[in-house]
Amino acid sequence: MTDLPMVVPAEGLPARVRIHEVGARDGLQNEKTVVPTEVKAEFVHRLAAAGLTTVEATSFVHPKWVPQLADAEALFPMLGDLDGVALPVLVPNERGLDRALALGATRIAVFASATESFAKANLNRTVDESLAMFEPVVARAKADGAHVRGYLSMCFGDPWEGAVPVAQVVRVAKALMELGCDELSLGDTIGVATPAHVGALLTGLNDRSIATDAIGVHFHDTYGQALANTFAALQHGVSTVDASAGGLGGCPYAKSATGNLATEDLVWMLQGLGVDTGVDLGQLTATSVWMAEQLGRPSPSRTVRALSHQES
Repeated sequence: MTDLPMVVPAEGLPARVRIHEVGARDGLQNEKTVVPTEVKAEFVHRLAAAGLTTVEATSFVHPKWVPQLADAEALFPMLGDLDGVALPVLVPNERGLDRALALGATRIAVFASATESFAKANLNRTVDESLAMFEPVVARAKADGAHVRGYLSMCFGDPWEGAVPVAQVVRVAKALMELGCDELSLGDTIGVATPAHVGALLTGLNDRSIATDAIGVHFHDTYGQALANTFAALQHGVSTVDASAGGLGGCPYAKSATGNLATEDLVWMLQGLGVDTGVDLGQLTATSVWMAEQLGRPSPSRTVRALSHQES
């Protein structure tokens, strides 16, 4: 065996993919045992050392809702030495934005829903009410010179509503971008997307003047489709892919969900395709093995398991 795949380039793919690493925020937010702030800070530093240039750091939500991320004010300043690494933070409202900007955050993310059911469950608002809530958040962040990412969840399926029509997702995505977001992340929150569905949604967004280079994809591997869906997005020209080191995290509303796409699994595929990521797979794998030890359980990433077993 080898610790790197054979490189066989495929035609028509981006030369480079920017991995938007979400392990430190999305990956840890549902952990029941509170991870010490110092461990989170070391996790982010290790991810950056492995070559990841975008590492989502934390979320400025009310501690009552996400106790795991209640230490945002303590954590963010501990990352100030990471030159050249983008450290996006999630903000739910203007109060969260105030907290983030006060600490010097320059990359902000808001979290919207493509479906009414999830908007009600997650934000206690309708879709349009949630967009109205984000309008001043995005406007103020942009006025402050921040980059704004708009997460859009339930883009392919919803646990209450079932399949979500492409036109419905496109409508909400267009409205989110019209608020002033720089980037849109399409979330397959319960992991039900398939490759042609991905292509249809991307085409629908392009038809409404949302450029492919403003789109990122965020797949969950509930049904084992995350890499196939990512490949479909790459074929469409998408070059920003969300992933979570070691496959940490997932959607609490999908009991069968196996979590986010593992960054190591993504890097293995991209390396084999000859697509540059700037990520050292060995260093990243070691980081996920270390984090799994902190959490007291093995990593769900198949690549982490294969490479760490190989080295043992």
